[in-house]
Amino acid sequence: MNVSQCKMARAALGWGIRDLAKYSGVAVSTISRYEAGENINLRSYEALMNAIDVAGIQFIPENGGGAGVRFKDRDQGL
Repeated sequence: MNVSQCKMARAALGWGIRDLAKYSGVAVSTISRYEAGENINLRSYEALMNAIDVAGIQFIPENGGGAGVRFKDRDQGL
């Protein structure tokens, strides 16, 4: 998950940074730093990824078309 994917995932879920903090257990300040391009520790990074994954978002790797996100369940995003 890169910074853009984190922001896209939050947007798809309708989450603000405080929501992601609540579901991941990661401090708001840490998420803000990550989304500003700063490094965070591996445990925090994994907690962010896990919270987004549990919420139903799948990360799409860079494959020539750009990295992205999508809902795991097609009907979830409708």
